[in-house]
Amino acid sequence: MLDPKFIRANAKVVKEAQNNRHGDESLVDKFLAADEKWRKATFEIDQLKAELNVASEGIGKLKKEGKKASEDVLSQVKTISDKIKKLEDEARPLEELARSVALIIPNIPHSTVPLGADASSNKEIHRFGQPPKLDAAPKAHWEIGKELGILDLERAAKTSGSRFATLFGAGAALERALISFMLDVHTKESGYREVLAPYMVTRDSMQGTGQLPKFEEELYRMKDDELYLIPTAEVSVTNIHREEILKEEILPIKYASYSACFRREAGSYGKDIKGLIRQHQFNKVELVKFCKPSESYGELESLTQDAEKILKLLGLHYRVVLLCTGDLGFASAKTYDIEVWFPSENRFREISSCSNFEDFQARRANIRWRGGQGSKPEFVHTLNGSGVAVGRLFAAILENFQQKDGSVKVPEPLKKYLNGLDIIKK
Repeated sequence: MLDPKFIRANAKVVKEAQNNRHGDESLVDKFLAADEKWRKATFEIDQLKAELNVASEGIGKLKKEGKKASEDVLSQVKTISDKIKKLEDEARPLEELARSVALIIPNIPHSTVPLGADASSNKEIHRFGQPPKLDAAPKAHWEIGKELGILDLERAAKTSGSRFATLFGAGAALERALISFMLDVHTKESGYREVLAPYMVTRDSMQGTGQLPKFEEELYRMKDDELYLIPTAEVSVTNIHREEILKEEILPIKYASYSACFRREAGSYGKDIKGLIRQHQFNKVELVKFCKPSESYGELESLTQDAEKILKLLGLHYRVVLLCTGDLGFASAKTYDIEVWFPSENRFREISSCSNFEDFQARRANIRWRGGQGSKPEFVHTLNGSGVAVGRLFAAILENFQQKDGSVKVPEPLKKYLNGLDIIKK
């Protein structure tokens, strides 16, 4: 959420940012109109309350002297009280309207984010490795998994509908191995603290990280309990420190969290339905940071490198791209996407997004830090990134390490998690 004071003072800047994102700049005008009416009503209420206090003090003084206030004075007090109530009734919905509009105004892109309407304007930063040299025409991961008997999409559809997967044997073990491998790397080598947080969260938690109210239709909700299934561990982990003031000496805070994730993927029907790329339920290891504003862009670079490290250790070909304004996520000020190579498609596919939200989430969730004794609390900057998406990594390994006979070689770092297994065979 942007600072309302900033929107008031910099309406032109905020509108320009919305245009660069190809968003709706009229939201700024809607906010300003409701906000101005609310502030005017609030000013009048404050003035009337001051008048009421003076009149009430006069009545109180008369009572102490054993005298009664005149009917005119009592009538004046009632009139003022009635006006205050009327204005408060008018101000309340105006305040709610201004806040509800502010909640759906996207973050302002950082000055280093390239301008552009869509992914075609994203800027490639660098690449690692080379595409694998395969001995036969590459098969898609869902074909490989089915032939090996480790991935079953048909049976998953029987139990749960489309966009679910069931893993068997070495497939289930590989998924578990990837989770353990990533958590070990992030905690033992990159200094993150492991956390296992709830998969169900409140509406306030979803609002705190920017999923609500903007993306209501993409979330799974349990209406009887007013709880939501998390679309990513970012939600529950970021909200660990909601309504807190953090001490300077503990910053930056770095968490690594495994979770199952749940997304309806509303509006994307017919896109990537086959395979593991776009599932309603999937596993992910998430990296979340809380830091001082002056350090957040350095932390974004290191966060991205921490996610990259997983792909480097596994020997996968990938690239890092900087998202343009039109492709940037709602809450993000700057995002790097890490894209891994898929031989069957002869192209890169996103496997991680690493973002700096600046104080956009912290303002919504009221997460602050204090620099020293007597200093005023400020909002922290929050960052997160997939470290990485497990299902997509599973798919990338099947495709990049497929063999001519239909087997899949196990990358060296994973063998110890699979009891020394070298090759996944039929």
